[in-house]
Amino acid sequence: MSSPLVIDDPTDPRLRDYVDLADPDLRRRVEAEQGFFIAESPLVVRRLVESGRTIRSVLVTPAQYDVLSDDLAQGAPDVPVYVAADAVLRRVVGFNLHRGAVAAADRWPMPAVESVLRGARRVAVLERVNDHENLGVLFRSAAALGVDAVLLDAESSDPLYRRCVRVSIGHVLRIPWTRIVSVDDVRRAGFTTYALTPAADATPIAEVDWRTRSALLFGAEGPGLSDAWLRAADARVRIPMTPGSDSLNVATAAAVAFYAASP
Repeated sequence: MSSPLVIDDPTDPRLRDYVDLADPDLRRRVEAEQGFFIAESPLVVRRLVESGRTIRSVLVTPAQYDVLSDDLAQGAPDVPVYVAADAVLRRVVGFNLHRGAVAAADRWPMPAVESVLRGARRVAVLERVNDHENLGVLFRSAAALGVDAVLLDAESSDPLYRRCVRVSIGHVLRIPWTRIVSVDDVRRAGFTTYALTPAADATPIAEVDWRTRSALLFGAEGPGLSDAWLRAADARVRIPMTPGSDSLNVATAAAVAFYAASP
């Protein structure tokens, strides 16, 4: 790894990838136009280094440089590493970056659905899941519970948005994912589709006969799956709840379903 570069000026153009991270509209536009994303927190930066993705630069406080220097030296020896005091980072990113470590990395081409599903046995398929924190937790649960891939429709959030990457603790960099046009993309690949719904006439999750290749379908917080996706599913599945509870948070429901569908 080359020597770290100490930055004292928050307007230094070398830090342009990190400006105003708290402004979601600005960040979506800038990152989409320039083809990169942000990884935040020491653990996520470490997982980014381990992932082998192309890193543009790393920005850390002196304390976090001490924590990450060995990982950066071994896994990203040619990546520029900028070191700045907490106050400088706060001016750049627009908020108190309490864990003191961020990195910018290139986005990668969206893989074909066929390549993501090849060899997979259990996958999550998402319709209009547009809360970044829910999506990040879902990826984290998928990694912990052996889900092979995540498929998202066009209306679901960007897994590489900073908050989602952070909440997933970097698992969006490890689990294969891509976009689909419709749930038929998954069915054509030979998966049995299970729509998670609170409907009273759905099959209780403990009674489901999970097939070898199972696709678990989840909808947005609140409205859930659309009627079209519910009709397209091979089976409808519910998680029994105590009276007075009408539904679970989508990320929580996904974790329960991932565990229940484990081989």
